[in-house]
Amino acid sequence: MTNNRTALLHLIATHSFKLGDFTLASGQKSDYYIDCRITTLHAEGGRLSGLLFYEMIQSLPNAASIAAVGGLTMGADPLVSNTASASAWALADHNEILELSTQLDLESEPDPGPAPTLIHGFLVRKDGKTHGTGRRIEGFLKPGAQVVIVDDVCTTGGSTITAIEATREAGMTVAAVLCLVDREQGGRAHIEAAVPGVPFLAAFTATQVRAAHIANQK
Repeated sequence: MTNNRTALLHLIATHSFKLGDFTLASGQKSDYYIDCRITTLHAEGGRLSGLLFYEMIQSLPNAASIAAVGGLTMGADPLVSNTASASAWALADHNEILELSTQLDLESEPDPGPAPTLIHGFLVRKDGKTHGTGRRIEGFLKPGAQVVIVDDVCTTGGSTITAIEATREAGMTVAAVLCLVDREQGGRAHIEAAVPGVPFLAAFTATQVRAAHIANQK
């Protein structure tokens, strides 16, 4: 995970972080702006973010019960897709090792352990569709399922909480919340208050990204 984290932090600091005078979606003023979509929609950035989020999910004590990952469109879109794909690649690699061991009759080959569980994806619309099924959640939807909510940047936590509420209304259980970058402006506290006892994990803080950006400029 360390190499993936380091490489992803470098990409975010290089492509997604800008110093200047900005007004955020929350209305707050800031001397920096982080547009993580530039990184998560970057070919390598998308791959790394998916791998890192998948690894973070696997570190959860209830990882085996996680059925899907989802979030509010559109910041969460590439994170959802890449995390789901990372789980599929993990399962494919596991099966390939088993097949190779069988073909070569490698009885002494280390046990690869239990097969990774596929983690599907879903996206939460800001508003329900006015046509077709009218559903607000696209993709995976199974009442009672344990799911993880993801977001790219957490400032006040508003968009993440919107996704949490819609997910719960659909009958699914939020098992954890992951954020790519925590701006450290109260979002964590708001999210933790919305889902008491549910783990909130941030891959990076804005302080870490700023430091990496400044280091890149030297």
